[in-house]
Amino acid sequence: MGYNSTHIQQSAASLIVLPIIYIFLCIPGLLGNILSQWVFLRKIDRKTSTHMYLINLVTANLLVCSAMPFMSAYFMEGFNWTYSSTKCKVVNFLGTLFLHVSMFVSLTTLSCIAISRYATLIKKDLIEEENASFYEKIFYGRILKKFCQPNFAKKVCSFIWGAVLATVIPVTIYYSAVELYEENGEMCYSEVAECGAGISGPARLIGTAFIGFCFLVVLLSYYSFVSYLRKIRKSTSITQKYSTYCSVKRHLLVIQFILIICFLPYSIFMPIFYALSRTNDSQQLGYLVEIKNFLICLAAARSSTDPIIFLLLDKTFKKTLYNLFRKANSPH
Repeated sequence: MGYNSTHIQQSAASLIVLPIIYIFLCIPGLLGNILSQWVFLRKIDRKTSTHMYLINLVTANLLVCSAMPFMSAYFMEGFNWTYSSTKCKVVNFLGTLFLHVSMFVSLTTLSCIAISRYATLIKKDLIEEENASFYEKIFYGRILKKFCQPNFAKKVCSFIWGAVLATVIPVTIYYSAVELYEENGEMCYSEVAECGAGISGPARLIGTAFIGFCFLVVLLSYYSFVSYLRKIRKSTSITQKYSTYCSVKRHLLVIQFILIICFLPYSIFMPIFYALSRTNDSQQLGYLVEIKNFLICLAAARSSTDPIIFLLLDKTFKKTLYNLFRKANSPH
């Protein structure tokens, strides 16, 4: 199917509001994640598997925050740029690459963190539980246990980056160098840039399905985690342990809430977008593109909120950060 770059028009929402949102998210996102990475790498000596995953997650967050200025420039000036301009090519390539790589890496890493946390929680009780089934001992005691090992976490993170880069880079290069060149008209902001074409369109759909799958894994893992805490709370009579479980449960519910707000609308809408984007109705297509771009921005916003999640996920990070601020505010 050919594309006509005059099909879609930008509204004030994407021309003004989206660039402002991206810049607003970029600044605190970069500052918060740079601080988080510094704490993880320089201030925490004994790193657990969770720290390995969080370091990986911060790296992905910095990548998506670095893409935000490109996305802001694209929405602000893309309709005025010609496709052949250097600005358009750079923004299209780097913005697309950074954003998609970071989203895939982030969701996969969050899945590993969720599995690791769940495995850590149930491991202690399986050791104490005499009537644990053979399946439970093998699956939880052997397989999930590996996600709690720092060396295994390093290997998993390396594999995630390698697999994502090997998949996304070729598609992005083909999309930027071939599809946009062959299909596009005059403008940088066009239908093919927003909807994809021969290879990038199906690739985006597969990527959306992968993101939805990882999102589901994270939610199910944390739901199982919370259910397990609820079960333990009913069976324990130790006040301190009860208080600890309640605190962990609250933290997990906050994390679930943030992930649902950021990713659920995107995961639901994107299949609808791909199904309806082949319409000849330019007005309908314009509305679909506007919604898609705002939901991608919402999904990217999670990278700026992750420092809050780090405070809830890791006590060592929280304690280290608290001590740093206390020293900074103490009189000399």
